[in-house]
Amino acid sequence: MKSSRSEFLELRGRRCHVRIWGPATAPALFLLHGWMDVSASFQFMVDALKREWRVIAPDWRGFGLSQWNNDAYWFPDYIADLDALLGHYSPDMPARLVGHSLGGNAACLYAGIRPERVVSVATLEGFGLYVGALTAAPDRYGKWLESLRTGSVSNRYASRAEFAARLQRGNPRLKPEQAAYLALHLGQETEDHCIVVAADPHHKLPSPTLYHLEDSKACWRRVTAPVLWLAAKDSFIMKAYSGEAGEADYLARIACFRDIRVRTLDDAGHNMHHDQPELVAQLLEEFLS
Repeated sequence: MKSSRSEFLELRGRRCHVRIWGPATAPALFLLHGWMDVSASFQFMVDALKREWRVIAPDWRGFGLSQWNNDAYWFPDYIADLDALLGHYSPDMPARLVGHSLGGNAACLYAGIRPERVVSVATLEGFGLYVGALTAAPDRYGKWLESLRTGSVSNRYASRAEFAARLQRGNPRLKPEQAAYLALHLGQETEDHCIVVAADPHHKLPSPTLYHLEDSKACWRRVTAPVLWLAAKDSFIMKAYSGEAGEADYLARIACFRDIRVRTLDDAGHNMHHDQPELVAQLLEEFLS
């Protein structure tokens, strides 16, 4: 297993934890994790990389070892946090971005907002969000107001072994050693010695606003960097695009990018970097070369 080191820096008023693999002299590669995840989740994929990279992977605000808001989260903050992160680690060079899920969404949006700052972007199932009916807005606001009153709590586990077992139930493809590693880094111990996910419970509160796909498409159309679009055949994300309407929606999203390579991985779910780390690493390095 390749060793990493931790750095802490101030990003826009928040203490941010950044995990780094590889020497400072190697080409930089930024890895952006997904929702309810942490930077260490990329370990298996990093181990499979053949070339020497300086891999830079932050814990997004409110996740892992980064500072929590202890209040609501606003998606545009991830865009601004990424801009600040690149300003620190790659101020003079456009960046190679790889994002999973939430991280992929942030990377693709940023690549269209600041195209001059991105040389390539790979998205692992960060394809934009589901578009709900506009008539759902009143109910959504009502649900948000109710959640502010009741709050949200994290599930508790008696031990890291119990948490690892829960991770394997959620993803049966996880090997025992992978689940144990993830439980170590994705879990944190409470004062009463229980294990909870290392994430601010406020992340679970519903957003009061609807997702506007056309806003995302407008950003995607401005992306000038080549894009690697990785999907997983057995993912719940891809199942949402089933049927004629779903397939049309999926293809319309892909069509927004002017220079895109699309691959669908067999025998993998949403966390493809856990299920097929060697293949994902191979596809990334072929793309980056």
